[in-house]
Amino acid sequence: MSMRRRLRVGGRASHLAVAQSRLVMAAIAAAHPELELELVTFRTTGDVNMKPFAEASDPAGIKGLFTLELERALLGGAIDLAVHSLKDLPMVQDPRLPIVAYSRREDPRDALVLPVDADGRALEDGGGAIGCSSLRRRLQLARLFPGRATEPVRGSVPTRLRKLDEGQFSMLVLAAAGLKRLGLEARASRVLGVEEMVPAAGQGILACQGRAGEAYDFLDAVRDRDAEDCARAERSFAAALGGGCTQPVGAFASVNGDELTLTGFCLLDALAGERRGRIAGPRARAEALGRHLAARLAPNAVLREGAGA
Repeated sequence: MSMRRRLRVGGRASHLAVAQSRLVMAAIAAAHPELELELVTFRTTGDVNMKPFAEASDPAGIKGLFTLELERALLGGAIDLAVHSLKDLPMVQDPRLPIVAYSRREDPRDALVLPVDADGRALEDGGGAIGCSSLRRRLQLARLFPGRATEPVRGSVPTRLRKLDEGQFSMLVLAAAGLKRLGLEARASRVLGVEEMVPAAGQGILACQGRAGEAYDFLDAVRDRDAEDCARAERSFAAALGGGCTQPVGAFASVNGDELTLTGFCLLDALAGERRGRIAGPRARAEALGRHLAARLAPNAVLREGAGA
């Protein structure tokens, strides 16, 4: 009797990351019962020592802090596949560690979350500080809630919700996708439309990262072409503007047949102010559309090369 092939899937150790890794593993297991799947979790640098937004000025950006240990494990052969929230992946990828599958997209939008009392009943917005560490979100919140204070909030989704319910904040902004994957979608008091708050590039999509030159046919059970094309457009736009480092950039793409529509948001400097725009064209040219929209919104910026996604 032949032994089943063992597949070690790596992911972060947070509640949300484990739930996301298990979603990918369930899809693989359903299509390939011959594979023996093992989840290997890691506490990343970002989980251990994430900086508040006021200190996130490292030119390498903060996104790599959530992926470094997983990428080292892939390169060293300790795991065979890594599962990430796509929005956590740096825009420029190591060619040795390509993204080999993009999952079907969950709700890409951001959500406003209010505290609840001991009986789980939602409380009123007290008008105090909004817990939010993302500069992209903070800038757009300033337009939705003029004059409202924002303060950094750290920790996993359950930890942030606990801090909210303890009264440390009057409101939180969290990704709707993360709430849904944790079965906490009822905590969202309002889901913000893309026109109100442009999401982070890749928000709601899971990325499977592998090693160059290896076969990943078993990921056909995970791959979603619509999500991949949207991701390529969004990450191309963000990469051209330096998004994912210190630049606040948002991007959201949708597809309809062979056409792709991309909405972008950026703030390159205080004098220019925030800029928003939209572009549409063939989905086969997803990355080019992202670069063209970046050039349109920031004609005087020194644009960077493609996303490597």
